[in-house]
Amino acid sequence: MASPAPLIAPREGIAAALAKLLGDDLIEHVFLVGEDSITVRREAVAGVMIALRDNLDYQQLMEIAGVDYPERAERFEVVYHLLSVTKNHRLRVRVCTDEATPVPSIVPVWPVAGWLEREVFDMYGVLFAGNPDLRRILTDYGFQGHPQRKDFPLTGYTELRYSEEDKRVVYEPVKLAQDFRNFDFLSPWEGADYVLPGDEKAGGTGEAPGKGAPTPMTAAEVKKADDKAKASPPPTPKTTEKPEQTGAGAKTNLKAAKTSRDGAKATAAAKAKTPATKKAEKAPPKPKAPAKPRATRKPKGGDA
Repeated sequence: MASPAPLIAPREGIAAALAKLLGDDLIEHVFLVGEDSITVRREAVAGVMIALRDNLDYQQLMEIAGVDYPERAERFEVVYHLLSVTKNHRLRVRVCTDEATPVPSIVPVWPVAGWLEREVFDMYGVLFAGNPDLRRILTDYGFQGHPQRKDFPLTGYTELRYSEEDKRVVYEPVKLAQDFRNFDFLSPWEGADYVLPGDEKAGGTGEAPGKGAPTPMTAAEVKKADDKAKASPPPTPKTTEKPEQTGAGAKTNLKAAKTSRDGAKATAAAKAKTPATKKAEKAPPKPKAPAKPRATRKPKGGDA
């Protein structure tokens, strides 16, 4: 099925040209979503690349990638991406192999394949016969395993860190703080259907074994509790424990006896007069001193 806006321009007659050129070396040709992919024999991959370059004008090797299918006998696929600059077309070439069987190197055809084959070797462990420098390129020299394999653990085998004690980079075996656990994604308010570790020791909660966390309050109970928390506190009566707390003098006692703003009245203790107040009330009032005569003011502006 052709796409209305293909990413790769179609090339007329490519299927017949590939079948005629490669013959028995061609295992399968698939045209899907506007892209051409062929699978060829592993032993003939170098000759196939030369034929595609010289006869079908695929001048550039753009990429080499790896794919891992652990359930297959030959679990790895090495995928080559070719580009024809003159024909404006791309072609995908696949070969299959396993952990022990090497794939012929295509470095003599395209020298750039040296680094690309090293990446596939580093990530998947695929061997390439004839590569002049087949060693790791993305991981360190002492790295164990191949990270892109499906059976490679997510945590790896060793960890790399800088040691302040040794003043250098050290490798250590991976130590997990806890074993891998399966997590359930149920609502924490509903609780799990099993007994959580430690719940069997709680007791007195009224919950039967296997019911998980206690059942939360209903919506009505939550609203009632919120309303109770938001309500203003009851008015505090205006009281005094001792007469001295009302202040000094009869005026202060009268103010204390008045009704407070919240409606509470003063107690009898607050109305009691202190000894100082009683003494002040019994004493006769002091006579006022005579007023001093005012001095005569001179008129402004001089004599009239």
